Amino acid sequence: MASDSKTYLFEEVAEHNKTKDCWLIISGKVYDVTSFMDDHPGGDEVLLAATGKDATNDFEDVGHSDSAREIMEKYYIGEIDSSTIPLKRTYIPPQQTPYNSDKTQFVIKIMQFLVPILILALAFAVRNFTKRD
Repeated sequence: MASDSKTYLFEEVAEHNKTKDCWLIISGKVYDVTSFMDDHPGGDEVLLAATGKDATNDFEDVGHSDSAREIMEKYYIGEIDSSTIPLKRTYIPPQQTPYNSDKTQFVIKIMQFLVPILILALAFAVRNFTKRD
């Protein structure tokens, strides 16, 4: 690694997210893995999925070997300005409509009115159409 490494902004690194131009952020370092895309044992899709974010967890979760870590060194191009990495987004579930909303209450009242009438109509129809003369 060069001692006078360049520092990149997150937005700049995130733009390199294609098979022919792929950069990754791992452990605060920036790697240009474009020339490694065809050789990566997991395929280029794995590398592309790690673009546009801090891929440290993705890299560590796989459990790369020491030799894989050595290979990484030749793709090192600089450091990431950590202050430009966006904070992780927290999942906010959509607001749920309460079960007994006004619309639900209206439908329930209509059903309470119609169901008995429909049952009576059905009983009347069965009685009249099944009479024996």
